[in-house]
Amino acid sequence: MNFQQAVQTCFRKYVDFSGRASRPEYWWFILAYVVLAFVTGFIHEYLYFIVVLAFLLPLLAAGARRLHDIGKSGWWLLLGLIPVLGGLVLLYFTVQPSQPESNEYGPPPALVPAGA
Repeated sequence: MNFQQAVQTCFRKYVDFSGRASRPEYWWFILAYVVLAFVTGFIHEYLYFIVVLAFLLPLLAAGARRLHDIGKSGWWLLLGLIPVLGGLVLLYFTVQPSQPESNEYGPPPALVPAGA
């Protein structure tokens, strides 16, 4: 999955917390958010606020799908509320390789048909 496909997929699944997201899909989307937030932060604070709001739900949904991809519940995202340690644990989870087999959240992302 390339950068453009990842961003399109994450916005198409705006609030879809089901299914799985591969590492490239998740990390390309994170990169898009960080770059856009950084750039708009220099332009104007209101524009930055709009970008943060526009990305909030897709980031949560992509994070939950990424956790599903390694066999964890999306509720693990709540670890992010714990300062420093929670973020480090989530970082560790999100860099883990995908489970190659189907799990309770569905088949691996590569096996999901393009229109699904």
